[in-house]
Amino acid sequence: MIIDVHGHYTTAPKQLEEWRNRQIAGIKDPSAKPKASELKISDDELRDSIEGNQLRLMKERGSDLTVFSPRASFMAHHIGDFEVSSTWAGICNELCHRVSKLFPDHFIGVAMLPQSPGVDPKTCIPELEKCINEYGFVGINLNPDPSGGHWTSPPLTDRHWYPIYEKMVELDIPAMIHVSTSCNACFHTTGSHYLNADTTAFMQCLTADLFKDFPTLRFLIPHGGGAVPYHWGRFRGLAQEMKKPLLRDHLLKNIFFDTCVYHQPGIDLLTNVIPVDNILFASEMIGAVRGIDPETGFNYDDTRRYIEAAPSLSADDRAKIYEGNARRVFPRLDAALKARGR
Repeated sequence: MIIDVHGHYTTAPKQLEEWRNRQIAGIKDPSAKPKASELKISDDELRDSIEGNQLRLMKERGSDLTVFSPRASFMAHHIGDFEVSSTWAGICNELCHRVSKLFPDHFIGVAMLPQSPGVDPKTCIPELEKCINEYGFVGINLNPDPSGGHWTSPPLTDRHWYPIYEKMVELDIPAMIHVSTSCNACFHTTGSHYLNADTTAFMQCLTADLFKDFPTLRFLIPHGGGAVPYHWGRFRGLAQEMKKPLLRDHLLKNIFFDTCVYHQPGIDLLTNVIPVDNILFASEMIGAVRGIDPETGFNYDDTRRYIEAAPSLSADDRAKIYEGNARRVFPRLDAALKARGR
């Protein structure tokens, strides 16, 4: 089985964006604020949005299951207050749940949290519990910068975040550390802000001892880990200067990386530098990087091709990246698959 751990609902029916625009307009003009019940999307419209897009490409490229969450750039936690974020997260999570019910063999959910700048993360727990316990989701996306590029929240290692971590440990779920839209003109959302955040999250964990307090906590850093694999020597050297344990002992029991890198040399570097046990297959299909690479003739996000061609990987290594590591990092995913005889 090939499990893609980084899928977003980027092809949701247009009614979702239209409703969101009305919600944003309602921040300034409460009379324009829509109710959640006003969003009408039929099952047939959901099927149409998936069958000709994600599901079609999954079949063409040979992947079996996508771990599926709301569109990352749509999270936009910096917009409005907690009530706005909570309503929006509930709507987006419910749509992903409906997709997973319509296509149970191909999609399983991961939750967007209703984060809001300056608001206690504890307020996210009801939505988190609903998604895990009622919807059967297998993880969460955690935004380390709800301010949208201004980094007003404490580091991920601060006790500010502990209510989320305590609930993650209780429910035995991982978090993908994933920012959303940048409202800072200095940082392009997908070309800069995303990669900066990936690197920043890793460095925050390096400088502290979070995993002493939460030894079973698991973070998945997307987009190949940002700059981390490329600058592995720098991070090893910094850890040494800080009198930290070796990175393999200090962080790699708890931190994992996906394969959303989009070119062969990048995957070759990732798989040479990062232990195979810490790499999970992912494509971020129909996401930030679309289109055909003129150098190869294939889509940038057809990431399975890069794994197949990586010279350092054995068949056993590929099996870990495609399936084994995902089952280990997402225990609820493993349990769900076993319950289905897969």
